[in-house]
Amino acid sequence: MADIIPFKAVRPAIDKVSLVTTRPYDEYSAAELASWLDFNPFSFLHIVNLAFINQEKIDPLRRYKMVATKYQDFKRDGILIKDENPAMYLYQIKSKKNNFVGILAGTSLKDYETNVIKKHENTLQYRVENLKDYFDETRFNTEPVLMMYPNCNELEQWIAQKMNQTPLYDFSTTNRERHILWKIDSDEELNFIQQSFKKMPNLYIADGHHRSATSNLLLNENGERASDNMNYFMSYLICEKLIQINEYNRLIHDLNGMETDEFLNILNEKFTVEKVHEYWKPTKKYTFGMYLEGSFYSLTLKNIPNEDQIIDNLDAQILYDLILNPLLNIKDLRTDNRISYIPGNKNIMELVNKVDNGEFKIGFVLYPSSVNEIKTLADNDLTMPPKSTYIEPKLRNGLIIYEF
Repeated sequence: MADIIPFKAVRPAIDKVSLVTTRPYDEYSAAELASWLDFNPFSFLHIVNLAFINQEKIDPLRRYKMVATKYQDFKRDGILIKDENPAMYLYQIKSKKNNFVGILAGTSLKDYETNVIKKHENTLQYRVENLKDYFDETRFNTEPVLMMYPNCNELEQWIAQKMNQTPLYDFSTTNRERHILWKIDSDEELNFIQQSFKKMPNLYIADGHHRSATSNLLLNENGERASDNMNYFMSYLICEKLIQINEYNRLIHDLNGMETDEFLNILNEKFTVEKVHEYWKPTKKYTFGMYLEGSFYSLTLKNIPNEDQIIDNLDAQILYDLILNPLLNIKDLRTDNRISYIPGNKNIMELVNKVDNGEFKIGFVLYPSSVNEIKTLADNDLTMPPKSTYIEPKLRNGLIIYEF
């Protein structure tokens, strides 16, 4: 039984919404950041990336205080406004390739602690601690946790009807996405949505494990001093059939001292290796694409693991267990500087070019994981290998802000 709530959001003034909202901060290059900050005084980047040129020289706590101050400046100047009444929001993101629709609401940290909200990734404690310090100082979050819920026909029908109404926001962005937002604030609508989620036994975190873990740590550290909003964290709740799961493809700097022919011969022990004459991506599990010295190869696993070996059945784990670790001596997927990653939503030519220009020696292309794999892992309290999935949608920063 999942508990979700409306909340009093802070959001951009209607006439400035397309100017305020931004892509996730880490998607910008330094040059892009400089450009946006230079010509757009309303960009949310002015808040989260304040004094970005010198940020490495500024003490983190001091920088967080500057973020909090700039955030209040945006509210004072009417760039950001706070709703008078609690609400949820229906949020649609449309692009040439995808169409995502979900609900922005507060999700329960009690559900998080009791495993009603299920997880499939480990978190790094230092990242949780750093983000906790940031939250503790700024007291707002603008990056919802991406949360999957099971198919629900009644909720799907209601969403379709709601989308026929006039939206609160409807704007396009420079990366060719259209963003449409409907406010949900009537008692009847809110009660229907809350009751719909109470019928769901579980929710599943798709993306945002560190943000949810941070919110839980902040609540526990504040104890009796915690505000009501601190008992919940903002999530974007989306039907599992709409989630887009991409793989993370791998690039390796060298063959760990092996010659190409030697490496290919060793691969033949575990895989059927075939040279292909085009840019090749796997179309099913247990197959891998490999780009080496100007040629693509398909690798097909010879011995399929038993179904009850949940982790061993993951393609990312198979690649690690049979190639990356034993042959290429990649031990830690998070920290080894000989490996790099490209999300599967990028054109495969990006991987090809990085090998062709000598930056890397070899690239591996994976088949993406499925929703069922993620849920099976979460249901069995297991976690995916690092950098296994790149999950969409990616939401705009500064569109809906949750204060605590």
